[in-house]
Amino acid sequence: MRKHLLIFPFILLPFISIHAQKITSIKASANPVKSAPGVNRTDLVTFAKQYLGTPYHKCSNDPQKGFDCSGFVYYVFKNFNVTLPRSSMEYKSIGKTLKPNEFKVGDILVFYGYNDSSVIGHVGIICEANGMKSRFIHSSSGKDYGVTISNLDSKGYHRRFYKCINVLN
Repeated sequence: MRKHLLIFPFILLPFISIHAQKITSIKASANPVKSAPGVNRTDLVTFAKQYLGTPYHKCSNDPQKGFDCSGFVYYVFKNFNVTLPRSSMEYKSIGKTLKPNEFKVGDILVFYGYNDSSVIGHVGIICEANGMKSRFIHSSSGKDYGVTISNLDSKGYHRRFYKCINVLN
């Protein structure tokens, strides 16, 4: 009986260790932004604009197939060694929230979903900064269907606007 009691903790140890690693990785992903210093915002937008017209493709960050909104943002920033979330919902809790007069080219606009104003459902990159009249590049599943440039003050985006974030510094 005593031998079994001594062996029992050693059998459980690998399981406890694996569980602890999972908890650590979950905590580590709570703020998944990894930024590279010195990213040129104009270069980032110029890079993004070369994908204008690329079709919308659900759950994709592959320029050969097309992009969904977060896949496009992820792909553009990844090219500049900035790691961002792959899901638009994760943008709710990252980055530094900006006031409209602080918006800059390369900042990320975060929007509620089209049908659900309680869930984050869309993201895009500011390509012309002008507060709430800024223009942004994004991959749209709507009328434009693909990578396009839209006005933040348009009816469809203004009413869904949640916040603008800076993830570059």
